[in-house]
Amino acid sequence: MGTTKRIVARRFCTLGALSALVLVLTTAPGVASAQAGDPSRLLSDLPGFDFSRLPAAAKKELVTVLTDEFDACGRPLTLMASLKKGDACKHTRRLVGYAAFQASEGAAATEVLNALAKYNQAFSAKRARLTVDERQCVGPKDAKVTMVEFSDFECPYCNAARPMIEEVIKARPQVKVCFATFPLAIHPNAMLAGQAALFARDHGKFLTMSNALFDNQTALNEGLIRALVKKIGLDEKAFDKAVADKRYLEELNASKEAGKAGGVDSTPSVFVNGRKVTLSFSVETMLLALDDELDWLSGNSSWNGN
Repeated sequence: MGTTKRIVARRFCTLGALSALVLVLTTAPGVASAQAGDPSRLLSDLPGFDFSRLPAAAKKELVTVLTDEFDACGRPLTLMASLKKGDACKHTRRLVGYAAFQASEGAAATEVLNALAKYNQAFSAKRARLTVDERQCVGPKDAKVTMVEFSDFECPYCNAARPMIEEVIKARPQVKVCFATFPLAIHPNAMLAGQAALFARDHGKFLTMSNALFDNQTALNEGLIRALVKKIGLDEKAFDKAVADKRYLEELNASKEAGKAGGVDSTPSVFVNGRKVTLSFSVETMLLALDDELDWLSGNSSWNGN
């Protein structure tokens, strides 16, 4: 089988430049394109799934994924075989849904298989130890699952992620969601904006300031940031003194270093209980990652029985 290539642009703010992060994925020799037979027929009798609306090309890629990837819930079965048995675990069913969505978006089977393997491996790999400030969190303090988002106030993709995070918070109230500042050097006002957010946090207005900064993202400068401090009811002169004293620089740099140690190379980056979520950024993938973590914990570091 010939080698094929697919160029995929994932939109993030990167450490090096504000641009799409381009990944070239090459099909590895030996990976089957699709099992013999009509993909539509192979996908037509899978309990709980309706793939009839998928384009023919997407069905072909999905069949390859389902027949090459193994069930991760303790059974020596492929995803396809597990579904056909009718008792696939929740984790398997979630990954099948993700694979189908990716295929519908034009992703090649190799790309999806690589994404699933990386995602599954992260559960048992060493996790990042992230210290969060409760004043930068939403949700129960004693939550079993904590999601941390590393964000930059001048990153347009972080701003675009904001309503997605809000939707996740509403959908999973049992999860604690925390925000970590990660000002990128390529953004001239990110560091001052981060200081303003922490100054507001110390006065009980972290989210208020965060929203104000994102709402005015394209116009941020020193004067506007100072004006926003005053607008939300904080002492502008006290903020100026905090900046002059470099009160928050050490904390901001420590937040960045913690993120880098955990694998942050772009913003936004999300971690669930210290596990970096490597799937494409969306409400659905964040919910998938959170629900998998809840099941992983209930199964004592396993999805068996869920």
